[in-house]
Amino acid sequence: MNKLVEIFCDVDDFCRVFIPQWEKQLIADGNIKRNRPCRMTMSEVITILIAFHTSNHRDFKNYYKGYIAKFYRSHFPSLLSYTRFLEVMPKAIVPLSSYFSILKGESTGIEFIDSTSIKVCHNLRIPRHKTFDGIAERGKGTMGWVYGFKLHLVTNFRGK
Repeated sequence: MNKLVEIFCDVDDFCRVFIPQWEKQLIADGNIKRNRPCRMTMSEVITILIAFHTSNHRDFKNYYKGYIAKFYRSHFPSLLSYTRFLEVMPKAIVPLSSYFSILKGESTGIEFIDSTSIKVCHNLRIPRHKTFDGIAERGKGTMGWVYGFKLHLVTNFRGK
């Protein structure tokens, strides 16, 4: 949380450019809808979501009610109630994913491969197992012989 102001400034700069352009490209369905602005800006909502994922909290409710509402109310003067914040969160999906795609940067060509064997089922159930038929195989992992498959996760390392 020590970089809360830096996160907000970066997200706010992005939202000031992205959201007006995004709203111009939205297609209307013909229904008249209320378009009242939220008390919290989209930048504040996205900042809280990013800060939650960088914190050590396990659930969002305790994070929002017990941490943000108590200790950071001065940073967010128009803080919404928890239930209202949950209603506003889905509206942040497109700007948040676009913000993360901007941060991703250019590919450097450096990739990391993780080959972790995942235990699919107990050895006694191998003949009945149909979900990973053709993919799974017997093998030895760190915990002994397992019937599983290798998960080949290729991760691109991208720098800014």
